[in-house]
Amino acid sequence: MKKFLLSIVSLIFPFLTFAQETTEKGLDQRIDEAFQPISDFFSNVIFFEIAGTPFVLLLLVGSAAFFTIYFGFPNIRFFGKAINVVRGKYDEIDHATVDRAYGDVTPGGDAIETIRDESKEGEVSHFQALATAVSGTVGNGNIAGVALAIALGGPGATFWMIICGLLGMSTKFVECTLGVQYRDVDAEGTVYGGPMYYISKGLKDRGFATLGKIAAVFFAIFCIGGSFGGGNAAQSNQATVVLKELMGWESTSAGAIIGLVMAILVGIIIIGGIKRIAAVTEKVVPFMAVLYVVACLYIIFSNFSFVDDAFSLIFTEAFNPRAIGVGGVIGVLLVGFQRAAFSNEAGAGSASIAHSAVKTKYSASEGLVALLEPFIDTVVICTMTALVIIIFNSGGTFDYGGIAGMIEQADGTFNAVVDGVTYLDVKGKVLIDGELREGAGITASAFAEYIPYSGVFLTVAVVLFAVSTMISWSYYGLQSWKFLFGRGKTADLVYKLLFLLFIIIGAAASMNSIWAFSDAMIFAMVFPNMIGLYFLFPVVKKQLRRYLDAIKEAKA
Repeated sequence: MKKFLLSIVSLIFPFLTFAQETTEKGLDQRIDEAFQPISDFFSNVIFFEIAGTPFVLLLLVGSAAFFTIYFGFPNIRFFGKAINVVRGKYDEIDHATVDRAYGDVTPGGDAIETIRDESKEGEVSHFQALATAVSGTVGNGNIAGVALAIALGGPGATFWMIICGLLGMSTKFVECTLGVQYRDVDAEGTVYGGPMYYISKGLKDRGFATLGKIAAVFFAIFCIGGSFGGGNAAQSNQATVVLKELMGWESTSAGAIIGLVMAILVGIIIIGGIKRIAAVTEKVVPFMAVLYVVACLYIIFSNFSFVDDAFSLIFTEAFNPRAIGVGGVIGVLLVGFQRAAFSNEAGAGSASIAHSAVKTKYSASEGLVALLEPFIDTVVICTMTALVIIIFNSGGTFDYGGIAGMIEQADGTFNAVVDGVTYLDVKGKVLIDGELREGAGITASAFAEYIPYSGVFLTVAVVLFAVSTMISWSYYGLQSWKFLFGRGKTADLVYKLLFLLFIIIGAAASMNSIWAFSDAMIFAMVFPNMIGLYFLFPVVKKQLRRYLDAIKEAKA
């Protein structure tokens, strides 16, 4: 432990010295200058457009709709069964005699005829796997991301976020079933799973070994990038925003110091592996989710007379948006889908890495558990955040879609002049009481309107969301790193040090470059992951039938 922490400090110390010596330009400006070209490049590649619409969003939504129809609306039909799996109602099935009817390969790779007790494989329970995966998705995308969606697309973006979340439940079911089905389990019982494995092993089974290897490598690279970006830097960035605002800190080095503290905290947790991560997340995630939902419900019920108006705005402006510069229905739809996809990550494949570690011999059982994620993340928590912000803005506190009179600059940023005051770089930001607010800052203003000392409460919530997301994503990135560079201790240490360094970078940088890079990396994972899903979805149907038959036999 001491050596690990000393390694962190030695790696970060030059960075902090650089922060203190920076005088002409702020640390955030220097980091932005370094990362902006990278962010721009990846954004242009990943978000290439067809008829004005990013292809990756068409792929995500179209695939989610296809899986929903193909599997007969599993997001609705199996919702109750998914809850029962989490509750442990069907746990006895995992200890029953293995059926021979399907003659295929069970989780872990052994032949079904060996009648091996697969329930002994895995490292965490259904609930722990769900908590770990939910902690990776329920993060500041639910606070900052929703606020950003409404700032850009108005209330109508909420409607499309909900639709994307409901459809995404089917995609999560498919990818997490495959994650368990094709996982690796070593001699010590450690589980290695996720798209890297079901892409490479699954496509090999179908005679496309080379394509599988290439796609798996690309996924692993993008997942590592996603772990540094959306699962790390973006989280520490928003946690730093609310902490600095609460404490009144304006120094550019304050962000790096906050990041250092978070890096040490996260480092202590992640060195314990998936079991320690699961032990932390199964306690932190329910606590923070309930705490945040209760606060949102308090605001919503305190303003109950506005709720019907809020839902009316969400629905009408989804099809007839009035937000400034949103670009019509397609514009608000894209904003909603993009933020929902970033928040729940359905189609990115990341959650299947956590779900692969579950103790079960029926891969479809964990697929059913996984479909609860987008519902919790997007349909429930994101919608509540949106309602709070819309109720807060019922009196016209800020302009939906941004600040009126925004003018695009030569560098692609937008400036605005309000009452003779010039505001720089205002895209995605709103003006509240004469101050520019972005992301979590918008949500913080809404909470402050209705809850005394809400600054402390929301800061705690944002930090808990951030830390839990970071520890889950450290596991996702590490699994991808192991897939590329092997499972040795040195490789592990190198990844963890890099991961912790990006916590500092995210905390010290501005929101723009960090979120652009984060979006690009998360959405880049979709392309190789979808290759695996489209080749292997018949396997999922077979495993679902196998699990449902086992439940019927147990009841008979």
